[in-house]
Amino acid sequence: MFELFPDQPVYEYPQLVNITYSFLWAFVLSSLIAITHRLTFTGSYYPKNFFQSLILGALVTTLVMMAIGDSLARGLGVFGAMAIIRFRTRIDDPRDVLFLFAALSTGLAIGVFGFTISFVGSILFCLAAFLLHSSPFRSYSNHSHLFFTVQDANKMERITSLIQNHCKDARILSIQVTKDMAVRYQFAVTLKSTITKGDLMYALKTIEGISQLKLMSNEIVSN
Repeated sequence: MFELFPDQPVYEYPQLVNITYSFLWAFVLSSLIAITHRLTFTGSYYPKNFFQSLILGALVTTLVMMAIGDSLARGLGVFGAMAIIRFRTRIDDPRDVLFLFAALSTGLAIGVFGFTISFVGSILFCLAAFLLHSSPFRSYSNHSHLFFTVQDANKMERITSLIQNHCKDARILSIQVTKDMAVRYQFAVTLKSTITKGDLMYALKTIEGISQLKLMSNEIVSN
């Protein structure tokens, strides 16, 4: 009778071989997702810590799911422990959030020994990412903001041509007329890999009539 209600329940943890096999698969598939994110990244600066976070996050999720198993008590314990930890890391690009979620989902599936789901899902996710990267809907993240004021609107054709020669993506965000009837422009630009911010700024300064030139990004502000 007393054996029906043991004070210390015994849980069946996976064997060492299964644990090792699961962690190897989690590492391989999360590395595939991280490499896909790196190859399809279009910004000017790639955060290497995010690359590591994709892989390590999948391994941690695998560990947690194998530790929880089918135990409600352990699940509540992990939930309570995670509630104590506050994650304040800010991710601006929704695309990065989806890659992180894909890596964590892979670790979650492997943690419950769903190897087929994790393998097929990871492969299809990476293929979809490459397909969208090659399509006209390709995204440009970590762009810079270019501000300048022009007195003569006839010079905008030359300025636009110069910007397009130095950038792989450029679009107008706002146009504002100042009190002295000059025009203030704001562009979102993504520089080419061979072009620096200094090159673009120097080229624009050679155009007569352009003033209040500023190039702003997450890393640096150039005047």
